[in-house]
Amino acid sequence: MKNAILIVLAFIIIACKNKQADNEVISQLPYFNSSDFTPEWGKAIHKIPEFSFTNQKGETVTNNTYKDKIYIADFFFTSCPGICPKLTKNMGDLQKMYINDEDIMLLSHTVMPWKDSIPVLRNYADKNHVNGTKWHLVTGDKDALYHIARSGYFADEDFVKTQDESDFIHTENFVLVDKRGYIRGVYNGTLEIDVNRLKRHIEILKKEIF
Repeated sequence: MKNAILIVLAFIIIACKNKQADNEVISQLPYFNSSDFTPEWGKAIHKIPEFSFTNQKGETVTNNTYKDKIYIADFFFTSCPGICPKLTKNMGDLQKMYINDEDIMLLSHTVMPWKDSIPVLRNYADKNHVNGTKWHLVTGDKDALYHIARSGYFADEDFVKTQDESDFIHTENFVLVDKRGYIRGVYNGTLEIDVNRLKRHIEILKKEIF
């Protein structure tokens, strides 16, 4: 009986925490300047470095493509049977929500560029109803992709621990980047509660004056 009561209490605590997270009220987003994702308010140091990749239409995509835009970045590969379909679905939901909002864009990087060629990305984009002006799926040089994942977006937790450059990158993170190229939020792209939090944070960013 005692154990049953403890289990019920545990569920109540978890439910309350989730409700608090879903109803959080904040008016300003922090900056994330390091791979430990320690939030820092008013301290913009780390900016997404210069990049140049190729999207599903064979077009060059650079930082200038996202100049003065708020964007959500993630990492995936087209043949992924695990978390990638969920990430892609949730990115698709974001695309639908912001399809008419010119300030919001999406950016998905393949971590398997040796397989995810432009035709493969184009086919994947067609299957997932990707809008080519709103959402770029990019491929390119493996070293460049892995470097920006790890040093630009801090998207590889295993690399932080092991520093093994040969490790395969597989992350569920959605990274929120502001109009100046600074990281302002990190979210688990497979969880509805975190995607909802991302949407709220986008609205906060849209009110910032640069």
